[in-house]
Amino acid sequence: MSSRKSKSNNLIHTEYLSQVQRILRERFCYQSSHSNLFGLQVQYKHLIELLKRTAIHGESNSVLIIGPRGSGKTMLINHALKELMEVEDVSENVLQVHLNGLLQINDKIALKEITRQLNLENVVGDKVFGSFAENLSFILEALKKGDRTSSCPVIFILDEFDLFAHHRNQTLLYNLFDISQSAQTPIAVIGLTCRLDILELLEKRVKSRFSHRQMHLMNSFGFPQYLKIFKEQLSLPAEFPDKLFAEKWNENVQCLSEDKSVQEVLQKHFNVSKSLRSLHMLLMLALSRVTTSHPFITAADLMEANQLCSMDSKANIVHGLSVLEICLIIAMKHLNDIYEEEPFNFQMVYNEFQKFVQRKAHSVYNFEKPVVMKAFEHLQQLELIRPVERTSVNAQREYQLMKLLLDNTQIMNALQKYPNCPTDVRQWATSSLSWL
Repeated sequence: MSSRKSKSNNLIHTEYLSQVQRILRERFCYQSSHSNLFGLQVQYKHLIELLKRTAIHGESNSVLIIGPRGSGKTMLINHALKELMEVEDVSENVLQVHLNGLLQINDKIALKEITRQLNLENVVGDKVFGSFAENLSFILEALKKGDRTSSCPVIFILDEFDLFAHHRNQTLLYNLFDISQSAQTPIAVIGLTCRLDILELLEKRVKSRFSHRQMHLMNSFGFPQYLKIFKEQLSLPAEFPDKLFAEKWNENVQCLSEDKSVQEVLQKHFNVSKSLRSLHMLLMLALSRVTTSHPFITAADLMEANQLCSMDSKANIVHGLSVLEICLIIAMKHLNDIYEEEPFNFQMVYNEFQKFVQRKAHSVYNFEKPVVMKAFEHLQQLELIRPVERTSVNAQREYQLMKLLLDNTQIMNALQKYPNCPTDVRQWATSSLSWL
């Protein structure tokens, strides 16, 4: 009877843990409009006022939201749009168009996407699938026919706005800003970008039609606020089904935030990047260690997650190389030391490797030259070395100049962790140049 009871308890426990992971993963992975805005209340107030003026009063506007990646630009606009759509009479009347400079790489693709999102594809038969000029004139006509009282307001959100500035003649930006300056269909153009010099990229005619309204998001909070964000992001909501488990979980989070070792980890993370995206990455790695036998996040989990976050990817690649490839990297390291970082070619590396083999013939296998060449090419494919100049068709591969993309510290750290590394190879790496 007792075993059946413990089984059902375990099942309940597993169910709650999977709910915890689902809630927190959604919070970390998707910047949902339910999450809090940290330090962006002023910008949020300005943005929502601007959107309401367009949606309710039919006033056209344009604004640029500028800030580094992970500063909350997308979260800010999602929050504002969610609140706007909750206003009565707005949700049915306002149209939204979301464009991204990485996806809509030219104005033609952007216009097709606008017609698709505004449901205009089949309005005039095949007309919208005609030439770029026809497409543009059709959309402009549709937008310009309206006026401030009878037309549906349209909100354009242009992510990676700086990439739209690289489009030929900036035709799309010119026409959008032109409509936003005139008494036609009310539109709001909101650009999201990381570039502080964005206005310098705009042509004079485009710049003159832009309102020059800018919002800067700079993650200006200090470490105490960062610690508060850490607690809020890990805490479970009040509506969690099992109140007792939620209470225990939140108590554990409170204890973690007061733990000195956790504070040190967070301080290091904060010093590197204030971005909430990097904090979410750290918390996601710690959360992945939660199981039924280990139901709460510990300080050790966060410290391990921090090590994974700050791991050197290049040094990790070295751990998976063959002994021959390791030997070639050490030969390159010695060449860099001798010739003071001057470029080298395969022949030089091969000669260096041969010297080592002759000295240690009893312990190192002497590979044929084509095999060594193959290993050298593999290092190039892994981008641990790169050619100094563009490869010409007639150039001999052995004499093509290369540069090593690892520094001495990375090589030595990787060798210490390299499994079953021959002692002679390790000694060769640490040796001075006196034996040459």
